[in-house]
Amino acid sequence: MIRALIARIRQGHRTMPYPAAPLQMPERFRGYPVVSSLERAAEEKDEASPCPYGAYTAEGGGCLDMGKCLFCAECSAGTVEFTTDYQLAVTRRDHLMVGPGADRRHASPLPPDLLRMFGRSLKFREVSAGGCNACEADTNVLSTIGWDLGRFGIQFVASPRHADGLWVTGPVTENMHQALLTTYEAIPAPKIVVACGACAINGGPYLDSPRVLNGVDSLIPVDLYIPGCPPNPATILDGLLRILDKLK
Repeated sequence: MIRALIARIRQGHRTMPYPAAPLQMPERFRGYPVVSSLERAAEEKDEASPCPYGAYTAEGGGCLDMGKCLFCAECSAGTVEFTTDYQLAVTRRDHLMVGPGADRRHASPLPPDLLRMFGRSLKFREVSAGGCNACEADTNVLSTIGWDLGRFGIQFVASPRHADGLWVTGPVTENMHQALLTTYEAIPAPKIVVACGACAINGGPYLDSPRVLNGVDSLIPVDLYIPGCPPNPATILDGLLRILDKLK
């Protein structure tokens, strides 16, 4: 026992300092997009490649829907440039639309009554509604020693009866439709819903497939949208801390 205590003392603090200190993302990380006007792209004689998932449109001088975007960078020629900013989560679906000179949006804190209730202890029941396991894997990373999601009072639980909110990944397939609704109904009110990843937000690469329902917000109200395919753990944690008003 003494040896174990000595070893632990020597190891020191293993949890990363975030959010007390900012995270440094690698240069290749594709984060918040900056969309240039079509006129500027024309002046530079560079044209954006058509988005295979319909995330980029030319309407309004050019617009990128982060809810549909897989951050594959196929559209990055001329009009779209991805920064290394991982702060992507928002509380309204329309705030995922990014155009030339668009105002930057972040997730807003929960209403005061919910913040008093969930601010120190927030439990989620996760439902993989047909996901590929990428979003689930990056969510699970937050429970490791480096991130230690539990230090913020946030945990994932095995039963919806013990949960305060529903965590949804995947495009919501027909086979998972009823299971998702049943889980949502089993969570005691008041409750919140998080759509994690492009699939849960809008169907992702499975958009308009006859076997998927193109995300969750057509079935139940969503309180937090976390874009990405999959979202980086930093993006996920940033969104959670913002709705709990833990980022200053």
